[in-house]
Amino acid sequence: MKIRLGYVAMCRSCEMPFKTITYTEYSKKENKEKLHDIIVYNLKNTIEILKYNIKNDVHFYRMTSNLIPLATKDDVEFNYITPYLSYYQEIASIIEKNKMRIDMHPDQYVVLNSTREEVKENAKQILYYHASLLNALRIQNPLLVLHAGSSVLGKQNSLKRFINTFKTLPEEIGKMIAIENDDKTFDIKDVLYLCETLHLRMILDYHHYICNTGGLAIKDYYKRIFATWKQETPKMHFSSPKNKTKKDMRSHHDYIDADAFIAFLESVKNFDIDLDIMLEAKEKDMALFKLVRELKYKTNYTFLDDTTFEI
Repeated sequence: MKIRLGYVAMCRSCEMPFKTITYTEYSKKENKEKLHDIIVYNLKNTIEILKYNIKNDVHFYRMTSNLIPLATKDDVEFNYITPYLSYYQEIASIIEKNKMRIDMHPDQYVVLNSTREEVKENAKQILYYHASLLNALRIQNPLLVLHAGSSVLGKQNSLKRFINTFKTLPEEIGKMIAIENDDKTFDIKDVLYLCETLHLRMILDYHHYICNTGGLAIKDYYKRIFATWKQETPKMHFSSPKNKTKKDMRSHHDYIDADAFIAFLESVKNFDIDLDIMLEAKEKDMALFKLVRELKYKTNYTFLDDTTFEI
């Protein structure tokens, strides 16, 4: 069973945070060129992060959704693909050459099952933006990770609304979507229902499961969750709570609790299935490599490189 570890968006070691611009700033005449400069900076930053990942054997990475500021703002229209093709092509070449797995996770404003039409239309625009980026980057098996969304008018009605709205999406975008269980409302059984009904991949978020078990024993659902990936290596999320009080249980810790991570791996190792695990820790790559050091000390796992090991 091979495990690959990944991290999210910002590289702490690189110390090059992504930049943005507010709509108010953009609207000022003197700042019209600032958007262009920020896009170029963010694309160059992405190239540097990918180079860092390659040198440190990180094969699995979540690209930031904030690559192109204001891309989904209704009254800001600009071409964020063609003028930057050389950058997209360079990024795509790095990803392809190094067989890196890339995904994206649109933000909380993507609510496909909202009862408000304007919210659903905004969600679609955000998905179009992400799909455009993934296409420009020539990502193989592109993945957009979503939550089930709103629970207005009850869970069952909300699940039906999700299905109905999903069916209005272009087929190309629909195929990119995977759904993860959340920490408050939609548990692993609810999300499995959506994924099995719509033939989508399910992202198991283990931290969210701990916060929202739904009274379900997760060991009874592993097989069905992994089956949604068919021949593709399943991807999942793992994080640790900021602390165990009710207030902070849902918040992500800076680092990963190595003992809890090892216990999770012990619970799935009998399935003998390769997994790509995205670590959602605030310290990003630094949390990943801290976990690696602890795993090497606390286990007999066989490390194949700096972020990949066999159980």
